[in-house]
Amino acid sequence: MSQQNPRRSLGGRLFSRGSWSETSRIAEVLRRETVGGIILLCAAAAALIWANSPWSAGYDRISSFVIGPESWHLDLNLATWAADGLLAIFFFVVGLELKREFVAGDLRSPARAALPILAAVGGMVVPAVIFVAVNAGMGSTETLRGWAVPTATDIAFAVAVLAVLGSHLPAALRTFLLTLAVVDDLLAISVIAVFYTDHLNVVPLLCALLPAGLFALAVQRGVHRVWILVPLAVLTWALMHASGIHATVAGVVLGFTVPVLGRHAASERFEHLLRPLSAGFAIPVFAFFAAGVTVSDVGLATALREPLVLGVVAGLVLGKPIGVLGTTYLLARFTRASLDDDLAWRDVFGVSLLAGIGFTVSLLIGELAFGYGSAHADHVKIGVLLGSVIAALLAAGVLLSRNAAYRRIHERETADDDHDGVPDVYQPRQD
Repeated sequence: MSQQNPRRSLGGRLFSRGSWSETSRIAEVLRRETVGGIILLCAAAAALIWANSPWSAGYDRISSFVIGPESWHLDLNLATWAADGLLAIFFFVVGLELKREFVAGDLRSPARAALPILAAVGGMVVPAVIFVAVNAGMGSTETLRGWAVPTATDIAFAVAVLAVLGSHLPAALRTFLLTLAVVDDLLAISVIAVFYTDHLNVVPLLCALLPAGLFALAVQRGVHRVWILVPLAVLTWALMHASGIHATVAGVVLGFTVPVLGRHAASERFEHLLRPLSAGFAIPVFAFFAAGVTVSDVGLATALREPLVLGVVAGLVLGKPIGVLGTTYLLARFTRASLDDDLAWRDVFGVSLLAGIGFTVSLLIGELAFGYGSAHADHVKIGVLLGSVIAALLAAGVLLSRNAAYRRIHERETADDDHDGVPDVYQPRQD
């Protein structure tokens, strides 16, 4: 009998048993949000250092390198491919997770789902009002066009920071942030389509419904073949991009078509397969291109006197927590909406600060509002960078203290269980 080649092709497996096992272990590590968050933050830090170093020209050349078919209007630079293309993978995973929460998780209760959804609305309105007040108050009417810059929350960075800081925080807090950030991004993209898009191409948008519908039909009938689903997903994305709407919306839409319950449920399977790709490649590459903001050319001291910079910083650092926390509290106080039983208001306060991390969509709005490379666009970059860093540091202070409190509670409960030999929930009450 001839010896079988260890590198097999059956079932599409092109790895030996040892290399496949190693790949599986790497994928399992990448599924841990803490690991993915650390990789993302390292990629962002590397880009920021490189973009402000004497070798920044190399970073600019890589970011602006154009690749893709011009006939399909996909001749995009690498930075755009990362923000519009790779980020769609992340949004697909987010769509899968959110649908599961809405269908079978905590958010299936309308009273609880209403809080993060409406908090996202409040978290957009208040920063915009603060931005307009700062710029109008300082007599800078020409910068009012950037009113939407501080309204967006960068979901990838915010979730990554929460993963790094919150090893013992309640899972409901992550769900709250995830829902808040996704709704925030979708609303921000709608703002771009309405206020910052010169023209909306309706034909590609309507055409995108066909491959999206076929994708939905396939997954609903239990068809999970890669050679069918991937081309449909890519075509949906390309048509969405051609329509003028931010292409990452396609990821969320397709994620919501995957069934969560029933005989053909595939949400958990798809998420399990794609999360390592999202956390280990798509998000870090996106972060690398998004975070490379050059601040040395503008001058930080000069920029801090600009109304545009002050408005963006105030909107992100003050407007976001006021809008998110204020809306959540008012809804819980005066309506039937309720906060998750596992959450305290200090937890929500920490997340509301975390929502002030702007980056991607904020920078995109700045470029659309003032033009790429203009002085105002550079001031937007300074404001977004500074406001996001301040928001992240403030959120870290709150969430680290909350994480420590939850860790002590967990350790105390574990110690009590070990001492009694029986979990506390089964202990008879001592009168």
